[in-house]
Amino acid sequence: VQLQASGGGLVQAGGSLRLSCAASGSILSIDAVGWYRQAPGKQRVFVATITSGGSTIYADSVKGRFTISRDNAKNMVYLQMNNLRPQDTAVYYCNAATVFGVPWGSWGQGTLVTVSS
Repeated sequence: VQLQASGGGLVQAGGSLRLSCAASGSILSIDAVGWYRQAPGKQRVFVATITSGGSTIYADSVKGRFTISRDNAKNMVYLQMNNLRPQDTAVYYCNAATVFGVPWGSWGQGTLVTVSS
Protein backbone atom coordinates (compact mmCIF):
# COMPACT_ATOMS: atom_id res chain seq x y z
CA VAL A 1 0.00 0.00 0.00
CA GLN A 2 1.40 3.37 -1.04
CA LEU A 3 0.52 6.43 1.03
CA GLN A 4 0.59 10.03 -0.19
CA ALA A 5 0.20 13.18 1.89
CA SER A 6 -1.50 16.36 0.73
CA GLY A 7 -3.15 19.48 2.08
CA GLY A 8 -0.21 21.59 3.17
CA GLY A 9 0.01 25.31 2.74
CA LEU A 10 0.82 28.64 4.31
CA VAL A 11 -1.01 29.57 7.50
CA GLN A 12 -0.56 32.18 10.20
CA ALA A 13 0.39 31.22 13.73
CA GLY A 14 -2.69 30.15 15.64
CA GLY A 15 -4.39 28.93 12.50
CA SER A 16 -5.46 25.45 11.42
CA LEU A 17 -4.86 23.05 8.57
CA ARG A 18 -6.04 19.54 7.80
CA LEU A 19 -3.65 17.19 6.06
CA SER A 20 -4.85 14.16 4.14
CA CYS A 21 -3.12 10.84 3.51
CA ALA A 22 -4.48 8.80 0.64
CA ALA A 23 -3.77 5.08 0.44
CA SER A 24 -3.53 3.18 -2.81
CA GLY A 25 -5.18 0.18 -1.17
CA SER A 26 -6.99 -0.80 1.99
CA ILE A 27 -5.50 0.83 5.09
CA LEU A 28 -6.96 -2.03 7.10
CA SER A 29 -4.24 -4.20 5.58
CA ILE A 30 -1.58 -2.40 7.63
CA ASP A 31 -1.23 -2.20 11.40
CA ALA A 32 -1.03 1.56 11.61
CA VAL A 33 -0.52 4.77 9.69
CA GLY A 34 1.74 7.48 10.99
CA TRP A 35 2.42 11.14 10.32
CA TYR A 36 5.98 12.43 10.40
CA ARG A 37 7.60 15.77 9.70
CA GLN A 38 10.95 17.12 8.67
CA ALA A 39 11.81 20.71 9.43
CA PRO A 40 14.47 22.51 7.38
CA GLY A 41 17.91 21.25 8.31
CA LYS A 42 16.58 18.66 10.74
CA GLN A 43 15.83 14.96 10.73
CA ARG A 44 12.40 13.55 10.11
CA VAL A 45 10.51 12.94 13.37
CA PHE A 46 7.36 11.23 14.53
CA VAL A 47 4.18 13.29 14.89
CA ALA A 48 1.27 10.89 15.41
CA THR A 49 0.05 7.42 14.60
CA ILE A 50 -3.28 5.64 14.48
CA THR A 51 -3.75 1.88 14.50
CA SER A 52 -6.26 -0.15 12.55
CA GLY A 53 -8.25 -0.34 15.78
CA GLY A 54 -8.24 3.43 16.22
CA SER A 55 -5.66 3.74 19.00
CA THR A 56 -3.55 6.87 18.77
CA ILE A 57 -0.15 8.06 19.91
CA TYR A 58 1.10 11.66 19.67
CA ALA A 59 4.44 13.34 20.02
CA ASP A 60 4.53 15.55 23.10
CA SER A 61 5.07 18.62 20.94
CA VAL A 62 1.66 18.26 19.26
CA LYS A 63 -0.50 16.78 22.02
CA GLY A 64 -3.68 18.76 22.51
CA ARG A 65 -3.24 20.60 19.20
CA PHE A 66 -3.17 17.87 16.54
CA THR A 67 -5.70 15.09 16.00
CA ILE A 68 -5.16 12.05 13.82
CA SER A 69 -8.16 10.22 12.42
CA ARG A 70 -9.00 7.70 9.74
CA ASP A 71 -11.80 6.86 7.34
CA ASN A 72 -11.46 3.18 6.51
CA ALA A 73 -14.17 3.30 3.86
CA LYS A 74 -12.26 5.95 1.95
CA ASN A 75 -8.79 4.59 2.76
CA MET A 76 -7.84 7.98 4.13
CA VAL A 77 -6.00 9.18 7.21
CA TYR A 78 -6.16 12.80 8.34
CA LEU A 79 -4.14 15.09 10.56
CA GLN A 80 -6.10 18.03 11.92
CA MET A 81 -3.65 20.66 13.09
CA ASN A 82 -4.90 23.48 15.30
CA ASN A 83 -3.18 26.35 17.05
CA LEU A 84 -0.23 26.05 14.68
CA ARG A 85 3.11 27.50 15.67
CA PRO A 86 6.07 28.62 13.53
CA GLN A 87 8.01 25.61 14.83
CA ASP A 88 5.44 23.33 13.18
CA THR A 89 6.82 24.45 9.82
CA ALA A 90 8.01 21.30 8.04
CA VAL A 91 7.38 18.86 5.25
CA TYR A 92 4.80 16.39 6.52
CA TYR A 93 4.74 12.77 5.42
CA CYS A 94 2.48 9.83 6.06
CA ASN A 95 3.68 6.26 6.03
CA ALA A 96 2.76 2.75 7.05
CA ALA A 97 3.88 2.15 10.59
CA THR A 98 4.01 -0.30 13.44
CA VAL A 99 1.54 0.17 16.29
CA PHE A 100 4.31 2.06 18.08
CA GLY A 101 4.68 4.54 15.23
CA VAL A 102 7.86 3.19 13.68
CA PRO A 103 7.61 3.81 9.92
CA TRP A 104 8.37 0.94 7.58
CA GLY A 105 7.02 1.81 4.14
CA SER A 106 8.55 3.86 1.37
CA TRP A 107 8.41 7.63 1.72
CA GLY A 108 6.20 9.66 -0.56
CA GLN A 109 6.73 13.27 -1.60
CA GLY A 110 5.33 14.90 1.53
CA THR A 111 3.41 18.13 1.82
CA LEU A 112 4.86 21.44 2.99
CA VAL A 113 3.31 23.28 5.92
CA THR A 114 4.57 26.79 6.55
CA VAL A 115 3.45 28.67 9.65
CA SER A 116 4.18 32.37 9.67
CA SER A 117 4.55 34.37 12.87
